[in-house]
Amino acid sequence: MKKTLFVCLLLLLGITGMASAQKLTPLGIWTNAEKKATFEIYQNGNKLYGKIVSLTAPNDANGKPKTDSQNPDPKLRSRPRLGLVFLKDFKYDGSNKWDDGTIYNPEDGKTYSCYLKMINANTMEVKGYIGISLIGKSQTWTRVK
Repeated sequence: MKKTLFVCLLLLLGITGMASAQKLTPLGIWTNAEKKATFEIYQNGNKLYGKIVSLTAPNDANGKPKTDSQNPDPKLRSRPRLGLVFLKDFKYDGSNKWDDGTIYNPEDGKTYSCYLKMINANTMEVKGYIGISLIGKSQTWTRVK
């Protein structure tokens, strides 16, 4: 009896350990704490990218669709924010983390180094930084679907 119980316990622990070792994926639709927009993270080849799929306020003060007006390249300032690819080139780095990518902030026109780290299946840390990742700004994103 004790031997059977021990074997069952080992099997249960093994199954639990396998489930927690599964790779979580950031693929899907997300929003940040401000909920000003939703973002789709998708895969292209072996890298991840992200684009803006909705804005809570899609128009500017003049009623026209918001554009990338702060872009340092004047030729890109008229492109729409909706559909803008702002996360680029993320590679899986192990431990549910995607690194070596960049995040573009259309509000200030700046691009930062960035990583994405899954906290659980529906929560992700997004950290943009300059230089080293110890100094930067983190956001917690929540999965929409």
